[in-house]
Amino acid sequence: MFSARTSWDRTPNTLTLALERARGSGKVLVDLTESNPTRAGIADLAPLLAELGDPRGALYEPAPLGHPDARRAVAGYYRERGVVVDAARVMLSASTSEAYSWLFGLLADPDDSILIPRPSYPLLGWIAAQQRVRLRPYRLARESDFRIDFGDLRYVIDGTTRAIVLVHPNNPTGSFVRRAEAEELAAVCREHDLALIVDEVFGDHHLDAPPADVLPTFAAPFGDAPLSFVLSGLSKVLLLPQAKLGWTVVGGRDALVAEALARLELIADTYLSVSTPVQLALPALLARRASVLAAMRARLGANLAALDSSLAALGPSAAVRRLPAFGGWYATLEVARVRDEEAWVELLLREEGIIVHPGYFFDFDRDGFLVLSLLPPPDVFAEAVPRLLRHLAAV
Repeated sequence: MFSARTSWDRTPNTLTLALERARGSGKVLVDLTESNPTRAGIADLAPLLAELGDPRGALYEPAPLGHPDARRAVAGYYRERGVVVDAARVMLSASTSEAYSWLFGLLADPDDSILIPRPSYPLLGWIAAQQRVRLRPYRLARESDFRIDFGDLRYVIDGTTRAIVLVHPNNPTGSFVRRAEAEELAAVCREHDLALIVDEVFGDHHLDAPPADVLPTFAAPFGDAPLSFVLSGLSKVLLLPQAKLGWTVVGGRDALVAEALARLELIADTYLSVSTPVQLALPALLARRASVLAAMRARLGANLAALDSSLAALGPSAAVRRLPAFGGWYATLEVARVRDEEAWVELLLREEGIIVHPGYFFDFDRDGFLVLSLLPPPDVFAEAVPRLLRHLAAV
């Protein structure tokens, strides 16, 4: 009765069961996997949501690619970042996840392949399955701060490949693409007639000072740019995942962009998923971006400083270290492989009530990594980190 596309294995894994037991025991838990900014108390978001009450929202006038005022507001967001974007090349969706689904359907037929970075956040497999698209990973080189391994990228391209996905900065490694890498990506796409899908949802959130040659955004010209789709939205830019608005900037040669937008307009018209109130509110919401980002910078900076201070107190020979991270809101720890990642996670949960991600959740190339969210309140984070590191260093 049901499609094979939805026949996923839904058996709870070992960590899920361990977490259910811990929660059922009544133990106080510290969640260092928190990814929902609305639960982290970073900024007062209520005044922003009040903008959705504009009475103009009572009138429904659907525009498949998005309300003109909202598309101009997105162009203004990039203008503030020093990049010229034509509002006519902006498409709105309810989320970047929805945009991914539309783009996979736009670019690939069933059983075609799309390349995705490894490691990366485990979202796209579900979307690809629904579109009957195959995902093939290409390597980000851990030994060079997770820069693109172009040898591996070229190796996995075949006759079924239709697009390359890039996450900029990567989630969870926080690595940005350098300008020279962007130009080589453009050349690869041109050589193989591929589109480029760039997820920039974390682009406003910086951690360690990025290298000088980082490309700030793929919405700016880079090399002989291929057909490209740059994704972002309110979920990360303004910490408003509940507002349900994402955007895609379409770049490349005029004829290809025009054809892509014409087809996307028909796809978007099928769903008309973005609410009118949030589109009308978008100019006012983005006008408040600076205060939200300042609060986010303070939170990420405080928690990263607490983590680094606790690591420094262990001394240089400690069996745990933080990998460099230039953006996003996660920190990755490299830990001793005296236990596998699952055993480390279970130990921390059992002994300290601290929840962390195993590296394999993000498809790291080997065992020995734990991933921490930097979103929790600073007092909670600073109290938990020394307890966590005490176990990781005791080898």
